[in-house]
Amino acid sequence: MTPRRKRLLAVLAIVVGVGAAAVLASLAFEENLLYFYSPTQIVAGEVPEGRTFRIGGLVTTGSVQRSSGSLEVHFVVTDNQESIPVRYTGLLPDLFSEGKGVIAHGHMTDSGEFVADEVLAKHDENYMPPEVAESLHMPTPARTTE
Repeated sequence: MTPRRKRLLAVLAIVVGVGAAAVLASLAFEENLLYFYSPTQIVAGEVPEGRTFRIGGLVTTGSVQRSSGSLEVHFVVTDNQESIPVRYTGLLPDLFSEGKGVIAHGHMTDSGEFVADEVLAKHDENYMPPEVAESLHMPTPARTTE
């Protein structure tokens, strides 16, 4: 085999290897994305089947129910148009409360309940995540710098 042909095969092997790595990386990236959906989008059926995603909105006043003797909490998330029941087992953030913004990571069950693996609450009274503000059709307040 001539040196020119060896170089050509080496270049082709490198190109094929880089291409395969790029395809595998993009597939892994797509699997790990967490998409954000509002309760209205969930009710409309825009949620991917069998995938983990984020839901955001406001915790409905009067909806928080804690199970005695366990860390299980049930509450309802709304975007002022539709509401989705949420179940979470674990410690809630200190800032979690009724009427406040929340984002939860998890999946939907066949019964229409969202089972959260993680619950995040907004960090102060002046900030709401842009996704939540958009789903509630509210202008996003300016961030304060202290």
